[in-house]
Amino acid sequence: MINFRGGDRKQYNLMPHDVNEWLPENHLARFVVEIIDQLNLSSVYASYKGYGKDPYDPRLLLGLIFYGYCTGIFSSRKIEAATYDSVAFRFIAGNLHPDHDTIANFRKTHLDKIENWFVEILMIGSQMGLVKMGNVFVDGTKIQANASKHKAMSYKRALELEKKLKAEIATLLEKAAEQDKEEVMVNIPEEIARREERLKTIQEAKATIESRRKEAYEDELKDYEKKVKKREEKASKTGQKPRGRSPQKPSETPQDKDQVNFTDKESRIMKSKNGFEQCYNAQAVANEDMVIVGQHCNNHANDKKEFLPAIDSVPEPLKEEIEVIAADCGYYSEDNIKGCPEGIKPIVPKSKAETRLELEERLNNRTTTEEEMYRKRKYKIEPIFGIIKEALGFRRFSFRGEKKVSQEWGLVCLCYNIRRLLKLKLA
Repeated sequence: MINFRGGDRKQYNLMPHDVNEWLPENHLARFVVEIIDQLNLSSVYASYKGYGKDPYDPRLLLGLIFYGYCTGIFSSRKIEAATYDSVAFRFIAGNLHPDHDTIANFRKTHLDKIENWFVEILMIGSQMGLVKMGNVFVDGTKIQANASKHKAMSYKRALELEKKLKAEIATLLEKAAEQDKEEVMVNIPEEIARREERLKTIQEAKATIESRRKEAYEDELKDYEKKVKKREEKASKTGQKPRGRSPQKPSETPQDKDQVNFTDKESRIMKSKNGFEQCYNAQAVANEDMVIVGQHCNNHANDKKEFLPAIDSVPEPLKEEIEVIAADCGYYSEDNIKGCPEGIKPIVPKSKAETRLELEERLNNRTTTEEEMYRKRKYKIEPIFGIIKEALGFRRFSFRGEKKVSQEWGLVCLCYNIRRLLKLKLA
């Protein structure tokens, strides 16, 4: 006869009385609490007014948010539910259960402090001997905005609708002039007001697209002038017309396909692995131990302008220790190479053809430092985005607008680092 072991759900005191006995010694939740205890939260505590109900301790709320992002739980409602269902969340919350509004409001209110906490945690890791510099790697990934691409309007469509609405408003005004006042008061004023409101929205969208094109035009014009000058110098030196197409002068007029999104106007349509989506461009700088030592996020679809800002995003004490920085050809420009800080050697190929280093190495049976560094980029920083998107499930921002999105990306990178530092500590 087999004796099965079953749980007695009516038994008292299944959990230890002491909350510190609930989790293993090296559990991630304990490490989150340990890290938060070392952060400077004076500005957070100073923001409380001291009246009304007793508030939850900011360290408790921050612990729930950090642990949520560390484990792929980004929703405040799910974090609230986890304080009942998860032993780890119960440990952090000390058996309390803040409601989702409290958690969401705390995150929204103090999101602007993430940049400082990101740096503080790096410094804590450095003091623990877990954050080492020397060789670093830059890469980026497209992450979906909190907006649908179907809520966007192209410049061509805006022009068409503007023309159509103006014609409809003119027609309605003519009808209103012909009819008696009593008849006019029934429908026509409402129809005119509705169309005028929509026309205003479309004209604002149109103005946004035109403003963006003007900004882009100035940068494109500089690139165009550089290319023209380079071709002229080559022609003067060789006495022959340079091969290939002559560079095309950019236009200040928006293209028909240029568009703006009504849900999040600062997001952009970008090409991703899943096709064209409404996105932001998230950037990271990682060391050889796969710790994110710098990060930023914006709405630039192209990586060419992100190389120098990526270096600048590394905290000053750590930036001074960078020796070599590697990035793919999407980051190459003469300005980037020339603008790289003194003492840092950039390894950025000019084109995709120059990234065929592994093939050349096999054919020539040789290895160089640059080839080795460029090859490392593929397994030192690219997997980080895989962990963030696949293991943690962070594929879409919760906030809207470039500023808030950039701060949330900092939160994601911060929490990734907490996981990584614990792994390095236990290694």
